[in-house]
Amino acid sequence: MLEIALIYLAAAIIAVPIAKRLGLGSVLGYLLAGILIGPFILGLVGDQTAVMHFAEFGVVMMLFLIGLELQPARLWKLRHAIVGLGGLQVLLTTSAIFAICYWPLQMQWQSALALGLMLALSSTAIVIQSLEEKGWLKQEAGQNAFSVLLFQDIAVLPILALLPLLAWQTIPIEPVASKSVIVDWPVWGQVSVSIVVIIGIILAGKYISAPLFRYIAATRLREIFTVFALFLVVAIALIMQTVGLSPALGTFLAGVVLAESEFRHELEADIEPFKGLLLGLFFVAVGASIDFSLLINELTTVLTLVMLLIIVKALVLFALARFFKIQGTGQWLFTFALAQGGEFAFVLLSLTSSLHILSVEQTNITTLVVAISMLITPLLLILYEQLQHRSASSQAEFDTPEQITAAKHVIIAGYGRFGQIMGRLLTTQGYDITVLDHSPQQIDLLRRFGTKVFYGDAGRFDLLKAAGASSAEILIIAIDDADKTLEIIHLAQKYFPHLKLVARARDRRHAYQLLNLKVAAFNRETVDSAINLAVETLELLGNSKQDAQRAGQLFRDHDRASVVQLAALWGDDHSYGVAVKQRMDDLHQVLNKDQQAQPALNTCDAGDDKDKHA
Repeated sequence: MLEIALIYLAAAIIAVPIAKRLGLGSVLGYLLAGILIGPFILGLVGDQTAVMHFAEFGVVMMLFLIGLELQPARLWKLRHAIVGLGGLQVLLTTSAIFAICYWPLQMQWQSALALGLMLALSSTAIVIQSLEEKGWLKQEAGQNAFSVLLFQDIAVLPILALLPLLAWQTIPIEPVASKSVIVDWPVWGQVSVSIVVIIGIILAGKYISAPLFRYIAATRLREIFTVFALFLVVAIALIMQTVGLSPALGTFLAGVVLAESEFRHELEADIEPFKGLLLGLFFVAVGASIDFSLLINELTTVLTLVMLLIIVKALVLFALARFFKIQGTGQWLFTFALAQGGEFAFVLLSLTSSLHILSVEQTNITTLVVAISMLITPLLLILYEQLQHRSASSQAEFDTPEQITAAKHVIIAGYGRFGQIMGRLLTTQGYDITVLDHSPQQIDLLRRFGTKVFYGDAGRFDLLKAAGASSAEILIIAIDDADKTLEIIHLAQKYFPHLKLVARARDRRHAYQLLNLKVAAFNRETVDSAINLAVETLELLGNSKQDAQRAGQLFRDHDRASVVQLAALWGDDHSYGVAVKQRMDDLHQVLNKDQQAQPALNTCDAGDDKDKHA
């Protein structure tokens, strides 16, 4: 064991830094390390089956960490992409591969369908790791790719259930070992148990995990917290595997449930090193498992099938990217990222081999095709990076610092609808402003109407300084990207501490972050317009204009005070929940007391009017 561990570690230490230095990425480095120590070149390691089963746990940990970064509300926003985009990708790719295998390649329909189902899946491990490494996972195309991968992971379960049904016309079936304890149960029983297990994981994560985490944290022993984090992931994976579900899916759900926990950051810090090591081991194992002797003997056939697989999947993916209106070069990122076979294909291939749906030769060639397609994926992403750079270089460049006029009073970052309203008001009051915006389309439109706007990123020190940050009084950050807003605030506070910062808040959570950063002023973008419209609605319902405006002002004052009070509790789920409920009760009491006080005030006013008249 020590010798094997030393070989793997040495190969990774040598290959990965070199691959990173050459711009190939860590994933390709690990794959090359596996090829280097595999049977074909140095022959330092042999069969990778046992290693692969162990290393696949890295995928489980990776999905747990992804879940920790996805709040349930954010996951709900992705539901259309998960079901619509993911479902269509699996359906269309399966159909296309089935058609090719059944007609031109003259395969039995059972074998063709099995190949279509398993080759429709992509590599969660390689895609997520590569997108995270490049910083593309949070982009629109990256989120859509993630949605498709999540649907594919869910789809593995029905595919596993379907494959035995395809073996009814083949050679007598050998019994297939299964780790599921309910494999012999009726379908309705298996479905019921699966639903109960999933609901149990969600409820346990929501109501039981917090007290346990607090108890563990109270020991003040970091290693015990790490042990408990690992125990949690392993236990969930084992439970899901026991009932025949995907361990990765179970830990992903657990991660989503724990995404709003105050212990989220500790969990990420504890799990991340194990995830990185196991994923690296997985990629090395994939590289070492490539059968180069078969590749040499069937070189033309294998390379043709690899190219055919990538082309078919790419055509389907690009068509879906256009149909779902993924913007710009993101269409190519979505296409290149998912145009390969996946690690689940190896699991499904072992089952189809046992069921005699595929012959030994077909299984070996398919394994080789999937492995090589996974090896090519980082190269496709490098090709996308080149396309992205070429596309960026063809667009208009930012204005240079020399072209930007420094503001005397105010700099505005972002000149959409929000920034324009603020800018127009300040300009009419005689203040000198400089505007920076990073959208070339917006710049062109505004310049056509004679507005003086500069094309630049306020998150760049040189451009912000050129806009007058060293001498201006106020920086208004009116962009709609919450993360970018925080980035600009950090930059300004570090290099231009005299600037008073005024920011546009996307939502309450963003407002808490701005409060903690002590910006001079902020406002949530929809609050005032919503309150003003509610005031007009009260008037339409028969309330006097004075009463409606007073109710709106009371609500506005109470809401502002609540944001300040609750900001200190954000992150502590229990205390925050109690405080939110208390503030809502206080608001109802304030509004009710004010409403009850109005008749008396109106009576007093009427009496005063009579005395004056007399």
